[in-house]
Amino acid sequence: MVKVSSVLVDILFSFILIFKYAFLGFLNGIVGPLRSLFNASARGVDVVYKGTKKKVIKTKEEVIKPISPKKMAILEKKKALLLKELATEEVKKGDKAKVFEYIVKAKNGKLIKDRFTAFSKADVNSYLLNEGYEVYSIVNNKWLDFVYGEGSLNSGRWNTKDLTFWLTQLATYIKAGLTLNDAIKILVNQMGKNKRKKRTMAAVAYELTMGETFSRALEKQGHIFPNLLINMLKAAEASGALEETLEDMANYYDEMEKTRKQMITAMTYPSVVLVFAIGVITFIMLYIVPQFVDIYKSMGVEVTGLTSFLLDLSAFLQSNIILILMAIVIVVAVLIYMYKKIKAFRKIVQVIIMKIPILGKIIIYNEMTIFTKTFASLLKNNVYITDSIDILSKITNNEVYKEIMFQTIDNVAKGEKISEAFKGHWAVPDVAYYMIVTGESTGQLAEMMSRVSSYYQVQHKSIVESIKSLIEPVLIVMLAVVVGLILIAVVVPMFNFYQEIS
Repeated sequence: MVKVSSVLVDILFSFILIFKYAFLGFLNGIVGPLRSLFNASARGVDVVYKGTKKKVIKTKEEVIKPISPKKMAILEKKKALLLKELATEEVKKGDKAKVFEYIVKAKNGKLIKDRFTAFSKADVNSYLLNEGYEVYSIVNNKWLDFVYGEGSLNSGRWNTKDLTFWLTQLATYIKAGLTLNDAIKILVNQMGKNKRKKRTMAAVAYELTMGETFSRALEKQGHIFPNLLINMLKAAEASGALEETLEDMANYYDEMEKTRKQMITAMTYPSVVLVFAIGVITFIMLYIVPQFVDIYKSMGVEVTGLTSFLLDLSAFLQSNIILILMAIVIVVAVLIYMYKKIKAFRKIVQVIIMKIPILGKIIIYNEMTIFTKTFASLLKNNVYITDSIDILSKITNNEVYKEIMFQTIDNVAKGEKISEAFKGHWAVPDVAYYMIVTGESTGQLAEMMSRVSSYYQVQHKSIVESIKSLIEPVLIVMLAVVVGLILIAVVVPMFNFYQEIS
């Protein structure tokens, strides 16, 4: 009897220690990096402050290695060959731009090897000479087109943060009196070590030098710049309001980035806690629960009900954990593929999620914020209604709102009001619909759209904060209930056995 009591006490004490150190480890894993980051940031600020206070500025001068006579001779041969090619080459531009790799020497004597996208070698040579370089070689081949051409991994879209910085800087330079081409060239140097963005800016500067408009120069960069920005700039070029449009678009993308971060914040915390809870429960089922099987057998304890189910589940997980993980990975991969490629499946998933009481509101408020803010910006910049709706349908990935956009285009073509497509739709809140109707009737649609955007941005932020405060106790209670049930299931049979023998 004493021995059984001792075993029970040891088991309970072991459980307490397991959860204690698991919880402490979790806190250390979350709080530790944050504390380190905070301390590192504080030290960094302190160092910067001290350095500023003492006015100690250290600069490292770049040492340019002289070019060897042998290498110079090779470069001169390449230069002679290039001049010969340029003298005999047809200067007609091709239908599609190609990627050229060039070798030039800067004014400081440094050799530079880089790539450039243009329609002919002559154009590349003219641009490089205009930038003050001494050109030695310009080559193009199929390998360069394959690796760095349009559609390659090299031509990625700029993120919202980069767009905001770029537009803000560009608007500042133009406001200071610089020409657009000069401002772009300054931004080329400001890109620092980011060669991809540097090449993009150089390509835009090249297009401007060749006489293209700014919007057309951005459009020629493939999918790097969003259609919304390009169409806004087209309208600005027609109205002569380029500076104001650049500032408006910088503010627009800044607000969109804030909205995106709110969505990420809303989903990150519950996701981390949920993954942690699943990990803890899986660890208990795989490594803790099986230890009780031998204890039950040695003590002759008969297990039934929840305990029997728990032991069977643990044994099943132990035997098939690899297959289960593989099945989960395959199912998730298939679902992601279907979501990206199959429009009908994507719509079904989006509708189901949007019908969930709280999560659905987050998505609807987010979509309404983006839609109304973008529509307001388009209308303020005198973009045609049909063009605006077409741009809006390409901005969103939500099939429900895409259908609303297409219905709006049909209504406008029939001479009906824009608000007719929103009337009575379950994905459009009544407040938004009536404000759009008011904007149409008063002729202040752009202003009313801007107000709707501000309203739903506040609502979105409010509901995200509410969910963050609600989800923490809910997940903790769920984890406590599950772990408590496991604890009861493995300990109760031993108490029953103790009562029987006492």
